[in-house]
Amino acid sequence: MRVLVVEDEQLLADAVATGLRREAMAVDVVYDGDAALERVSVNDYDVVVLDRDLPLVHGDDVCRRIVELGLPTRVLMLTASGDVSDRVEGLELGADDYLPKPFAFTELTARVRALGRRATAPLPPVLERAGIRLDPNRREVFRDGQQIQLAPKEFAVLEVLMRSEGSVVSAEQLLEKAWDENTDPFTNVVRVTVMTLRRKLGEPAVIVTVPGSGYRI
Repeated sequence: MRVLVVEDEQLLADAVATGLRREAMAVDVVYDGDAALERVSVNDYDVVVLDRDLPLVHGDDVCRRIVELGLPTRVLMLTASGDVSDRVEGLELGADDYLPKPFAFTELTARVRALGRRATAPLPPVLERAGIRLDPNRREVFRDGQQIQLAPKEFAVLEVLMRSEGSVVSAEQLLEKAWDENTDPFTNVVRVTVMTLRRKLGEPAVIVTVPGSGYRI
């Protein structure tokens, strides 16, 4: 899942991004509405965590623009105001969910995951394929009943491959979904992660390399 965090309180924004990355999400961070509009125009995000009170371009205008573009991106709006009328107004702008500050990080994570599921085609909450069982909510992976411990990026790559339901996923698509925009696209990080993932999943290998195209399960 790829997430954009838009929050002008930089310490809060960076803390949220770090926490979501630990949950195997690819996260980009910006600190004003103008930068947010630039990012959503060039990158595909499953969820935007959007502070309402932003400098340069207000969060309301960012939300409105996302809706106007017809993007499948889901918007979780944040605000320091707990007023019901503010929450209603935010939802009427097109936000998919609303979370007042201060918030518990566990609740933020749960809401982001729920919105991420709505941003893609409906799939079972637990993914199963080729003897692998992946639970995105619990962040658990089993193969033939045996639990496998994966690093966050390994888990993210496996989830993207599982969600593709047998279709080929290119290295570029894996970079887009499992890494943030600061990753050098010319590195071999995808190949190395897939190799490590294959080793942890064991034999027989379930991740197939399609020469010149990418990977599939």
